[in-house]
Amino acid sequence: MSAAAPRTTAPPRRLWRTSAVLMWVVAAAFGLPAVPVAVYLLRHGQLPWFGDLFPMYGGPIDAWVGTTGYAVLILLFGILTLIEAAIAALLWNGRPAGAVLSLALLPVEIAFWAGFALPIPPLVAAVRLTITLLAWHRTRRS
Repeated sequence: MSAAAPRTTAPPRRLWRTSAVLMWVVAAAFGLPAVPVAVYLLRHGQLPWFGDLFPMYGGPIDAWVGTTGYAVLILLFGILTLIEAAIAALLWNGRPAGAVLSLALLPVEIAFWAGFALPIPPLVAAVRLTITLLAWHRTRRS
C-alpha cells in the first residue's frame, strides 16, 4: 500500500495577494479615467468614445441624471475605486478585514458597473470573489 500523495494547495497569502492584484487592476483600469472622462463630459456635454467603439462610462443611467449629475456619478465611481485600491492593500497584507470590506463593497461596485454598463469588472469580481472566499476558508482551517 502506498501512502496518499500530499495535497498541494496554494497558501492563503498567495490567494489574498491574487485577489488584491485583481482589485488593483480593475481600480486602475476603470478608476484612473474617471476624472478626465467627467471633465470631458462637463466641457463637451457628451462622453468621450473609447476608440470609436463605445462611449466611456456610457450606460443606462446617463439619460436620467443629466450631464452634471452623470459627471458627479463618474467622480463618485473614481472615489469608489480609490477605496477599492485601499482594500486591496489590506488583502495584499493578508488581513481578513480586507476580505470583509471587499465583500461589503461589492454591492456598491455592482450598482456602478450596471449603471455604467461595464462588462469586464463583474467578470473579474466573480474570480476575485471565488479566490477571496477560498483564501478565507484556508485561513480559517490553518
